[in-house]
Amino acid sequence: MSGAVLDAAFYDRPVLEVARDLVGCELVHGETAGRIVETEAYHHTEAACHAYVGLTARTSTLFAAPGTAYVYRSYGIHALINAVCEGEDVGAAVLVRALDPTAGVELMRARRGPVHERDLCNGPGKLTQALGIELTENATSLVDGPVRIRAREPGVVPELVTGTRIGITKAVELPWRFCLRGSRRVSRPYPPGLLHPGTG
Repeated sequence: MSGAVLDAAFYDRPVLEVARDLVGCELVHGETAGRIVETEAYHHTEAACHAYVGLTARTSTLFAAPGTAYVYRSYGIHALINAVCEGEDVGAAVLVRALDPTAGVELMRARRGPVHERDLCNGPGKLTQALGIELTENATSLVDGPVRIRAREPGVVPELVTGTRIGITKAVELPWRFCLRGSRRVSRPYPPGLLHPGTG
């Protein structure tokens, strides 16, 4: 975990740019960490974003300062972590969908149970369980809070595959899902073109 922690200015940009640029960065919580291999962008102008309804008690974190963690419960079960982007007058965030574990794998296994290592963090609810991220992390800083994101290694420019977002029923046509080409740690269903020809 040698990369510098991303500063607030990194997130103070259009959400689609941040979503692309987070792939290859490292999400860190306590003794556990993983390289981000999949993200999705959400913006208040489209109906799949929680902020589409405007400013409410639930969505207030989405209108917080860039670099704030937005953690919410999905279907009453899983905590999902997002990075708030753009200005405080905009409700926008990047959902971290999948990781390639880089530290604390044994602890991740203990938290996740008897699953294949490829399945430790290949989904937004799986990765938060593996890293021990809970609702208490909501509205904390990704710059100096308990959950941080470190920059890519110098010179690393991931090759991305773009697709439509999954697990939603609104604004499904938007190509706002970004995955690391060739990674089998991406959540399923894989976007078209994820795996190199001949890899199955």
